Amino acid sequence: MQAERYGPGIRATSPVRAGRKDPSVGGSEAGDTIVRMAAPIRVGTCSWADKSLVAHWYPRGVRSPEERLRYYAERFDTVELDASYYRLPEEETVRKWVERTPPGFLFHVKAFAMMTRHPVRLEQLPPELREEAKPDEKGRVERPSRDLRAEIFARFHAGLEPFRQAGKLGGILLQFPSYVVFKDASLDYLLWAREELRDDALLVEFRHRSWLDDEHRAETLAFLEELGASHVVVDAPKTEAKNLVPTVLGLTSPTLYVRFHGRNPGTWNKRGGSASERFDYLYDDGELREWAQTMRELAGDAREAYAMFNNNGRTPGSAVRGEREWIAQAPVNALRFQELLGEAAGGAAA
Repeated sequence: MQAERYGPGIRATSPVRAGRKDPSVGGSEAGDTIVRMAAPIRVGTCSWADKSLVAHWYPRGVRSPEERLRYYAERFDTVELDASYYRLPEEETVRKWVERTPPGFLFHVKAFAMMTRHPVRLEQLPPELREEAKPDEKGRVERPSRDLRAEIFARFHAGLEPFRQAGKLGGILLQFPSYVVFKDASLDYLLWAREELRDDALLVEFRHRSWLDDEHRAETLAFLEELGASHVVVDAPKTEAKNLVPTVLGLTSPTLYVRFHGRNPGTWNKRGGSASERFDYLYDDGELREWAQTMRELAGDAREAYAMFNNNGRTPGSAVRGEREWIAQAPVNALRFQELLGEAAGGAAA
């Protein structure tokens, strides 16, 4: 596998493009011309209920959870469900989210923390599973049994059934922590997780450099392709920190999935910093234009494409433009990215 510098990251010769024919595309005879249509790029944010959105984006009259989701879904057609990382989703709640969004809207669901080997607090588990959990002296469950973890996967899967029935389930985001490094045991766990999640689409994001360094990049992407999982492309600060992976532009499935974490190296590893501080960054037009061009080119090899903004901080607004005192970074950037993608499409058509 070759990799070259391309746009905002490293372009990897993807196994999907380099090694397999798309069975849905006709024209396998020698001399046939294959015409590919670029996947439409759907844009959203990595939560609709983040504090910055609630405080600085929704109009003051939009106050209830139902009103916020309906307002969001009038402006975007996809979103990440972040609450599922902290609590297992319940069917009744998921059904309400289905009812509050229009046909065609898609939810990508972040896996519950235990599913990606993060520690959880005992109270995050369903009461009937707590006795089996065996927390440490701080009340955290760090090394659950395989049986308990399997039960968590099963309940997570069951809770999302209303999304499946409505055709509103996108992918399951497996965001692994920085202490999950490239090694055989990690690959084995991914194989097991793939089985536990059955036919749901997998979106895999790594947070340790070893997965995508020069030594392991090709093997990681090939493994994800064999797994039928999508490599999550990340835009993040460019430093040598071990918990920052390079931006590798490679497809391992027909789904292109890009998460925008911002480019603030000063806050990424700030001791005691919150998530809103880590992802505190407002992309400028030049950065977004570069990504719009790159995503449109990569979408030519994909069936689905998503741009998800996770820069969930706030930025001082501009009284000159009639903005609030503060603006929420993620939805502002996401809306602007939609505009730039439209401009790029118009330019291509011309």
